[in-house]
Amino acid sequence: MSEIQENTTPFRNHRAGFVSIIGKPNVGKSTLMNVLVGERMSIITSKAQTTRHRIMGILNGKHEDIPFQLVYSDTPGVVKPAYKLHDSMMTFVKGSLEDADVVLFVTEIGERAANHEVLPLLIRTDAPVILVINKIDLSSDEEVKRKMEEWDKEIQPAAIVPISALHSANIQTLFDAVITRLPFHPPYFDEDELTDKPERFFASEIVREKIFLNYRQEIPYSTEVVISEFKERDDMIVIRAEILVERKSQKGIIIGEKGEMLKKIGTQAREDMEAFFGKKVFLEQYVKVEPEWRSNERKLRQFGYEE
Repeated sequence: MSEIQENTTPFRNHRAGFVSIIGKPNVGKSTLMNVLVGERMSIITSKAQTTRHRIMGILNGKHEDIPFQLVYSDTPGVVKPAYKLHDSMMTFVKGSLEDADVVLFVTEIGERAANHEVLPLLIRTDAPVILVINKIDLSSDEEVKRKMEEWDKEIQPAAIVPISALHSANIQTLFDAVITRLPFHPPYFDEDELTDKPERFFASEIVREKIFLNYRQEIPYSTEVVISEFKERDDMIVIRAEILVERKSQKGIIIGEKGEMLKKIGTQAREDMEAFFGKKVFLEQYVKVEPEWRSNERKLRQFGYEE
């Protein structure tokens, strides 16, 4: 009786893998994520620390006749934690590095390579690191060249790709650098899936983005948005959003005189939601005081800040 041999033929007809996008706050990670996926997955503002969660964007396609599935992860900017919230945000970053098949380390021209805050995190991964120098539209070719040499000497990445995410410059070059480093593997998600997040999550992120865009100083950072109701009907989606703040004085600022500020962010959020969901939206907003929620582990778990 002949032995049954195990099939050791490697999987060669599909590429799939996880690509972690990491970097300091405000270097353009979320803009890059949206450009790479071709969908508006992550909210974008000019303020640092806008992204608080790990957000996956799934892209399917073909490259040189080989099907692929790219699972990008936009992550919070790397910060020194000042609140339990920051600890949770950094847990998302570390988790994405542990899963990664490829790491996109995003920096910008003005950042120094030596003693960079992200460098200690790179020891958590054996994946190839592609150094992405963003915002090259704001610098000269000579500056870009010097910065590439500086980073190459510091970390010896698998590749260095200078880009402008805002203007989609060199995105194809970056895509090619990623796809050729993906392992051959069956897809992890169904082809029609775009993200791992539910619709409620994107509704809350849209409201939170409008808060970041319309308020200054500490208000955006002290605010969390919880979707307490999300009902989809034939003709519309009914959404109830609870805006949580840490102090009573912040509640007054969010609402504004005669409710004008709350109405403004509600109108802006509703318009974006209708574009995102492709359906009419009825949005109700309520403001509640939740003292020191950023340091409350139970509340953070309740709000989804856990890996």
